[in-house]
Amino acid sequence: MNSRPDTGGPTPRQQVLDAGLALAFGLVAVRYALAAPNLPAAPLDVTLLAAVAAAPLAWRRRAPLAALWAQLACDVVLLARHAFPDVLFSASLVAAVSLYAAVAHSPRRRLCLLTAPVATAVLLVLVSRARLPHFPNWAVGALLLFPIVVAALGQRLWARRAEESRARVRALELERIEALRQAVEHERARIARELHDVVTHNVSVMVIQAGAARMVLDQKPDLAREALLAIETGGRAAMTDLRHVMGLLTMDGSEPASSSGPDSLTDPGLDSDSADPAAQADLAPQPGLDGLEALVGRIRLTGIPIDLTVTGERRSLPPGLELTAYRVVQEALTNMVKHATGAAAQIQVDYGARELSVDVANSEGRPGAAATTGSGKGLLGLRERVALYGGTLQTGPRLTGGYRVKAMIPLDLMEDA
Repeated sequence: MNSRPDTGGPTPRQQVLDAGLALAFGLVAVRYALAAPNLPAAPLDVTLLAAVAAAPLAWRRRAPLAALWAQLACDVVLLARHAFPDVLFSASLVAAVSLYAAVAHSPRRRLCLLTAPVATAVLLVLVSRARLPHFPNWAVGALLLFPIVVAALGQRLWARRAEESRARVRALELERIEALRQAVEHERARIARELHDVVTHNVSVMVIQAGAARMVLDQKPDLAREALLAIETGGRAAMTDLRHVMGLLTMDGSEPASSSGPDSLTDPGLDSDSADPAAQADLAPQPGLDGLEALVGRIRLTGIPIDLTVTGERRSLPPGLELTAYRVVQEALTNMVKHATGAAAQIQVDYGARELSVDVANSEGRPGAAATTGSGKGLLGLRERVALYGGTLQTGPRLTGGYRVKAMIPLDLMEDA
């Protein structure tokens, strides 16, 4: 038994079906009333009452409880008038359909439960006084064919709904696969940006320092020694950043790296704990604005003049935001080293009341040997990083010559968060 109330109104198709059902039962009842022999009551009265008793079926979805009451009232009058048993049989069928409709569709559950025993009693009385009417042969064949047709239609409807369900499952699976693919692509792009930021800067600086050391190795060994020291410092910084990135990628509980791995061969001063990428990621935090002095110092060792100015009230910022600002400076200096050899740079970091401004401007220089190796993805990755925090990135040539990279990141959103 379906006890769920029908929260929505019937569709036009359902209304037409209910009206057709009421008309069919009404015609059957009228036929039995007109064919009744020796009817004690007036045939016209009983005929009209039999037709009226089936009329509430047209409202069995819109007002199921009221339709049941109206139908029961007509049944009681038919019993009082001693209607022909064939008419009572038709009335019992209508009462059964009305009772089911009230239980299935009425939102008034308590009133429906109180009415159900009364309706059941009237239905039992109707059945006890009714008799199965005589059906012609063609009607018997139709009655036997009816369940077959209903079963066939039900099977067809079930198959269609099953296919629709399978189609929905396939669509959801395809959406899940597409979402996973996009997530993999986004993660791959994020890792590529991080590796680009970590490797490109340090390697570019190391290449310039190695070239300078080679040129002055015989004439000025002291300067060559300083360049080699700068190369070693840059290499260690690159190793630290790479271990940090690899540590983030292996934070899933994988086996720690052995102390006999490639890292320990590259840097024999590392112990077994520092060779573990996860442990190294914990010991070496992401670079932030505090690391700008060290970054600028490594570039200055190559002989490039850089001026770093920090204005405004220095305050603690989210690590991700500080890393973004750090990467802006790092990428701008890397591009300068590659594309503007002999240029000077001015870095301006301003802690505004509602905005952090990072401005890196360099003078005009000549393209270096590595100028043709750029892919243009560095600035694109920076733009995505800055946009993640609601900021903007401005890049382009300066009117006085050279290039400028300027990032503006709002701080009020960070404070509200």
